[in-house]
Amino acid sequence: EELEAFLKMQEEAAARDNRKLGKDMDLFHFEPEYAPGSVFWHDKGYRVYRKMIEYLRARQELAGYIEVSTPSIMDRCLWEKSGHWAKYSEHIYSGKTCDEKTFCVKPMSCPGGMLVFGYGIKSYKDLPMYVAEFGKVNRYESAGGLAGLMRVREFTQDDAHIFCTEEQLEEEVVKILRFIKDIYGKFGFDKITMKLATRKESEFRIGSDEIWDKAEGALKRALESNGIEFEIAEGDAAFYGPKIDNYLRDSMGRVWQCGTVQLDMNLPERFDLSYVGEDGEKHRPIMLHRAMLGSIERFMGVLLESTGGNLPLWLSPEPVVVAPISQKHADYANKVVEMLRNAGVNARADLRDEKVNYKIRELSLAKTPIIAVVGEKEMADRNVTLRRLGVEKQESMPLDAFVEMMKDSVKMPL
Repeated sequence: EELEAFLKMQEEAAARDNRKLGKDMDLFHFEPEYAPGSVFWHDKGYRVYRKMIEYLRARQELAGYIEVSTPSIMDRCLWEKSGHWAKYSEHIYSGKTCDEKTFCVKPMSCPGGMLVFGYGIKSYKDLPMYVAEFGKVNRYESAGGLAGLMRVREFTQDDAHIFCTEEQLEEEVVKILRFIKDIYGKFGFDKITMKLATRKESEFRIGSDEIWDKAEGALKRALESNGIEFEIAEGDAAFYGPKIDNYLRDSMGRVWQCGTVQLDMNLPERFDLSYVGEDGEKHRPIMLHRAMLGSIERFMGVLLESTGGNLPLWLSPEPVVVAPISQKHADYANKVVEMLRNAGVNARADLRDEKVNYKIRELSLAKTPIIAVVGEKEMADRNVTLRRLGVEKQESMPLDAFVEMMKDSVKMPL
């Protein structure tokens, strides 16, 4: 029985593989010869990618975040200062310029965030300060480790750095964890496990034991005092601080680590960050690294495989396609598309000179959520006949009501 269940899971996983769905849905492809581990987004895939960022951006703005953008290439001395070069150099793309300086393609956004906070004078009244960045980063991964969207060399992080006082720390940690959990719920993931990742052996980290004791204790207190269940992940911390990783469970029972909150008392020290306190003196801020989805690419891969490509309407790149039964119904199909687009719904008409059943099969393979079939009867009654992905029964609906329904269905769940 266990073997049967395992083989069935393997078969289901193969059918839902993000690389297969990427091809079937015309979302993306890879070019191993020219850019191994980097995504070539097609129009529909790039729509999903942009919608995910637009959604996170909208939610962050409502939560009081500001958004910045930092350079993709910076001098090696920055990465030496942050400690990344000593601990992480084998994963950093770098090269010398004609003036013999070494520059690095950024593998993470943290040092840039330090420099943004460090520019100008900050007051205790400015804290907590939420600084977000959708940073495109590059990390060298071995060719054998690359796996579709799940492990790539170039990806976009929904990164943020929260600068706060020691008194604000616990509240901010809990606030971030609740924010992440709510975001996951909007994507359909409601089974979340949290793990507190503690320090590695001394050669793999920076900072004193005293700082690590303080940081680990602060995260543990934040979890315990707010009744948040968690497990301990010994030795899984980042090299600069402990973290709380968020693991979500997909529809096939697989577990993925995505979001994270990392407490960092070391980088603010290294970059000599400060704010002016109520007493008029300089104080060191505490920084929290935060990623909700982690990597946009990887989270999209997890979402595609969990849903089998049946994305929620608000996230679908093409929520509705209008399929006329014959060419003489093309004008009505175009009229339906025009009304949908005017209502803010991305739609198109499938005007290929093919039988409607062929169109339906092709559109279903491409995971089109709703196919609106129009023919003689629909034209006469000013209706549409709907076929929903995964639902055998068709339904008929007045055109105006259909447009209103779609207008509401594609709204982002803020």
